[in-house]
Amino acid sequence: MPKMVAERSDVIPALAEIFREYGFEGASISIINKKTGLGKGSLYHFFPGGKEEMAAAVLREIDEWFGKQVFQPLRSAGDARSAVIGMCGSIAAYFRSGRRVCLVGAFALDNARDRFSKLVMDYFSEWRAALASALRRSGCPETEALALSEETVIAIQGALVLARALDEPALFERAVKRVQTRLLAAIAGSGQHEKV
Repeated sequence: MPKMVAERSDVIPALAEIFREYGFEGASISIINKKTGLGKGSLYHFFPGGKEEMAAAVLREIDEWFGKQVFQPLRSAGDARSAVIGMCGSIAAYFRSGRRVCLVGAFALDNARDRFSKLVMDYFSEWRAALASALRRSGCPETEALALSEETVIAIQGALVLARALDEPALFERAVKRVQTRLLAAIAGSGQHEKV
């Protein structure tokens, strides 16, 4: 029997997990029907644009979560140290300590990238810019802040891939700790004296 879903937003988390498991191309409508428990009519009622609209909605929800939990705190925190610690904690929780695939990263590598290029690009650009902003406010020079923010996103995304490939979630946790240590050292070395 088809599942009763009150709102479109109710199905987005299930869609995210389907796309994580099967990828965009592999997630057929029949798989989506089966995994969500929704019939085609319900799916197309919520997402008239089909699978492409479903994926875009998932990517927007991920971006919204990161915007609230990671990007905005990095941009607005007066204390760069606590913003970096918060970022590392949030991403460790979101990626379930390396057990959860970064769907935006997966879409960036997939053939679906061209369909969702703006959403993918915005996510990574925003992360890099928000972190660089926090580092600049701590006194890091512009070029160092940008380089550190790029290296951080690279390290986190790479650790996700390697932890998943080796089935070693602790690898991701170690990488996040190293990222945090490096960022905090840069903040401390920039001359900002912040509260512990």
